[in-house]
Amino acid sequence: MADDNGKKLALQERMGQMGDQMKGSQAWASIFRPGSIFRKGYSDNPRNRSYVIMNSVLYHLHPVKVKRHAVKVSYTLCLGGLSFFLFILLTVTGIFLMFFYRPTAAQAWDDIQALQTAVGFGLIVRNMHRWAAHLMVLSVFLHMARVFYHGAYKPPREFNWVIGVMLLQLTLLLSFTGYLLPWDQLALWAVTVGTNMMGFTPVFGSQVRFVLLGGVEIGTDTLLRWYVLHVLMLPFVTVIFLAIHFWRVRKDGGISGPL
Repeated sequence: MADDNGKKLALQERMGQMGDQMKGSQAWASIFRPGSIFRKGYSDNPRNRSYVIMNSVLYHLHPVKVKRHAVKVSYTLCLGGLSFFLFILLTVTGIFLMFFYRPTAAQAWDDIQALQTAVGFGLIVRNMHRWAAHLMVLSVFLHMARVFYHGAYKPPREFNWVIGVMLLQLTLLLSFTGYLLPWDQLALWAVTVGTNMMGFTPVFGSQVRFVLLGGVEIGTDTLLRWYVLHVLMLPFVTVIFLAIHFWRVRKDGGISGPL
């Protein structure tokens, strides 16, 4: 009995040491800001309780002061703000397009044609949506290139760089899923190639392909699933990551200064 208790205590001590090492790592410190209960050496005191308020996304999204270089267009080229503006434009124009589009294989293409020929301002709104999507992919890529070449991904901003990479992936997924919605020949071959590539994912590739197709072959269920991804799931996840991204920019000292 004493040996069992000794082994349990030794195991708990070993687990505690592993936990302390993990909490003391650079990756852990980059994710959880000072004052978080997940930080190493946390204690319940007035200072750490105040950190809970100061680190709140809703209470402290905007900074008290802004550095002079952060408002210079010549350094950032406003690529981050431009990307966010394009996302808002895509949301507004996308809502307009949803009123005239039915995600079924029999009606999708006809709705796109009617939108361009019979709906007031339909053609210009669809073109705005399409070109804004292309420009957003370009602006997000250039924004990340600017961050990389200026070294703005270095501590304490390394976690926000990871968030930025995820936002780039979400941007590409939004562009790809929207590309399929006209349900023309280009869309059919694009979804065929895309789902076949995903089907080669190790272990669960066939299951992923089945879920994305809504069956064993392309059909109406396929279009409906990609439509839901485009208008609901991916934008919802993108908004969450955008909020975290903006918050971390503020909390990590604002926009990085020139080298």
